[in-house]
Amino acid sequence: MTLPVFGVVGWKNSGKTTLMTNLIREFTRRGFSVSVIKHAHAKFEIDHPGRDSFKMREAGARQVMLSSPRRFALMRELGDTPEMTFDELLPYAGPCDLVLVEGYKREAYPKIEIRREGAASREPLAVQFPEIVAIASDRPEEEGVQLPVFPIGDVGSMVDFIVATLNLKRP
Repeated sequence: MTLPVFGVVGWKNSGKTTLMTNLIREFTRRGFSVSVIKHAHAKFEIDHPGRDSFKMREAGARQVMLSSPRRFALMRELGDTPEMTFDELLPYAGPCDLVLVEGYKREAYPKIEIRREGAASREPLAVQFPEIVAIASDRPEEEGVQLPVFPIGDVGSMVDFIVATLNLKRP
């Protein structure tokens, strides 16, 4: 089974994470189970010095899995191997009704582009990336846009659009 995927892309400081969290809240309020893939740049840490899992990774473990009655986490050290591709990561996202993705603008799945004052740029990304199917903007009257444009705060309409675009069935 192929997981339904929809993304949020935009320039740095455009509000991608805020939009993502608002979309997640609305989808879960409607009963959908949502998984998230977020692209991070360079080296990042989700583990902290002094924790058992950190000590195990530092000792050389290539993979550390933590499990409890409420959740599990898997950390894999890639070392000198290349970053995993989006297609390699996607199977780790299930089971769910929908995978929301932040970043990965070059990948082939439908996306909404967020445009907002204060972002690193307002240069349209939709011109370069044909998989962008809608715009979320602090200027809903975006000129010259041939795509649906949503006010940034109109999360309900964006979720309706995503449901229709992906033909999602109500849980």
